[in-house]
Amino acid sequence: MKAAPSLATGNVLIVKPSEKTPLGSLAIGPLFEKAGFPKGVVQILTGGGETGALLSSHMRIRKISFTGSIPTGKKIQAAAALSNLKRVTLELGGKSPAVVFEDANLDNAITWTTNALLARSGQVCVAATRVYVQKSISQKFIEKYAEKIKAAASDLGDPQDMSVKLGPLVDQAQFERVKGMIARGKEEAELVVGGVQHGSTGCYIEPAVFLNPKPDAEIYKNEVFGPVSVIKTFETEEEVLKLANDTEYGLMSGVFTSDVSRALRVSAKLDSGVVGVNCVSYMNMQAPFGGKKQSGYGREFGEYALRAFTEPKTILINMSA
Repeated sequence: MKAAPSLATGNVLIVKPSEKTPLGSLAIGPLFEKAGFPKGVVQILTGGGETGALLSSHMRIRKISFTGSIPTGKKIQAAAALSNLKRVTLELGGKSPAVVFEDANLDNAITWTTNALLARSGQVCVAATRVYVQKSISQKFIEKYAEKIKAAASDLGDPQDMSVKLGPLVDQAQFERVKGMIARGKEEAELVVGGVQHGSTGCYIEPAVFLNPKPDAEIYKNEVFGPVSVIKTFETEEEVLKLANDTEYGLMSGVFTSDVSRALRVSAKLDSGVVGVNCVSYMNMQAPFGGKKQSGYGREFGEYALRAFTEPKTILINMSA
């Protein structure tokens, strides 16, 4: 996502993958040279947070494009400002709302909202982890949604097994964090399904669904970055817009309805960088992608990504001098 626009606009690039998941980037690295890129144009640099801090504060680096957590994004922005005012693009966390109205295609809404939670075991910034369902269809929706989430637990297993659809959390630290949030969530909402460790080894959590949390519940307000969703019912369009926008996150949202006018109206009022209509947690490489509020700033994909790696330059010529 970052290499293509950076290279297309004539830049050289250092890729710094997460210390938790470096192997994919390291495997891709040699392919750039094989494809004919000169040595040094694309470099892969692994390391922990201290490596990222060095890059963020380096005086000869002019641009940082970061995808990750809000706390790390803030540190990068601060380091950029204190060093050489390097340009920064931040694509940070999310707590994406999916709004399901009573006239929606129910099966379609369930398919998108559950798939959005289960992808990479919920370790996706655009995961639809807040699901708002109109009360008139809530019982039917919740039953089907919970049934599909419960069935997904049978697909938990070794991610290197191509038949497995649901893998583990990335490491022990994240596993313990998610378990702790689920345990506290039981005191703040009704646990409908899941939320327990799967098996006796590995960092496997059965996907969890909570119902009608307290307004300040941790699982409702904060990004879990795991397979945990919260369902809340609503009655009116005005009510659900207020609920969906009452957050510091603003990355992705979704609207499910068969009314085109309502879809456009609600989409315009949802305070997020990307809104899906009858879909959610979906990105298109040709359309700008990025967040609002603390979900970051700047846009990736399409021509907007090219702008992120260029600086407009004006040359004024006075030939009469």
